[in-house]
Amino acid sequence: MTRSDASLAVHGTHDAEGAAPAAPPAGSGRRPSGRWAAWAFLAPVLVYLALFYAYPMYRNLDLSLRDYTVRSFVQGGAPFIGLDNYRRVFADPTFWPAITHTLVFTVVSILFQFSIGMALAVFFVQHFPLSSTLRALFLVPWLLPLIVSASTWSWMLNSDSGIVNWTLGLVGVDPVNWLTSPSWSLVSVIIANIWIGIPFNLVVLHSGLQAIPETVNEAAALDGANGWQRFWRITFPLMRPVSAITLLLGLVYTLKVFDIIWIMTKGGPTDSSTTFATWSYRLGFGSLLPRFGPGAAVGNLLIILALIFGLIYIRVQRRQEAS
Repeated sequence: MTRSDASLAVHGTHDAEGAAPAAPPAGSGRRPSGRWAAWAFLAPVLVYLALFYAYPMYRNLDLSLRDYTVRSFVQGGAPFIGLDNYRRVFADPTFWPAITHTLVFTVVSILFQFSIGMALAVFFVQHFPLSSTLRALFLVPWLLPLIVSASTWSWMLNSDSGIVNWTLGLVGVDPVNWLTSPSWSLVSVIIANIWIGIPFNLVVLHSGLQAIPETVNEAAALDGANGWQRFWRITFPLMRPVSAITLLLGLVYTLKVFDIIWIMTKGGPTDSSTTFATWSYRLGFGSLLPRFGPGAAVGNLLIILALIFGLIYIRVQRRQEAS
């Protein structure tokens, strides 16, 4: 071996010995920092959920298990009474009408909102002049504040000066007491809620329809399928995931609708349009002698009702995925 070869060998050995400690083991020192980064990203969400969801639900549960008065609500010290507030709610004559009105209001509203929204989405997915402009106009009910929409419908359905009764009079129909008749008050608030909810269904379902390849319908048309067959056997099954999300969101929103009913009828007359949302508010804040405990109990029952519908949705989704 020459001197130069020996020198290279020595230098190579030193370089190898010096470089070996510089290469840390794979993954060492990175896992803790990655874990802290993950918690840092999760922290704002966890704080938000704790402050605006977990704590209010805990306080509402505490309200429903104690005998709160105005004084104890401010100063504290309300006695613990267990499930007495729930027993009072179940024994109240308003309970069964309220739960019936809540279910009818929710089911009928969602049925018409989804059906009309789907029909409009299918209509607007066909490209024609001014389709974008017309679709934007349909969003107006969704963009307006609820107090404006509810006040507008109250004026339109007014028994004496409303445009609806005026229009009915042109065709020889007697005026209808939309807001003051126990037979029509629930129908009135359902009509207003359907009108407000259609744009949301239109937007979501229209987005789902746009994601379906046009070649699928074109192939079905070449096979001789008419428009209804293409929709029912191809488009609608492909829209199931989007439809399920739309129905779930509509369900959660409709169950807690309060503004429209309270502005238009305040749950009356004679509780004919009272739902759990309006009843809970009326018990807690709608009188000079508020009943915070029963009001909180009704609110918790409304949450349980929403959870039941949510679990049903999850079970149906799992069955569809399994099949």
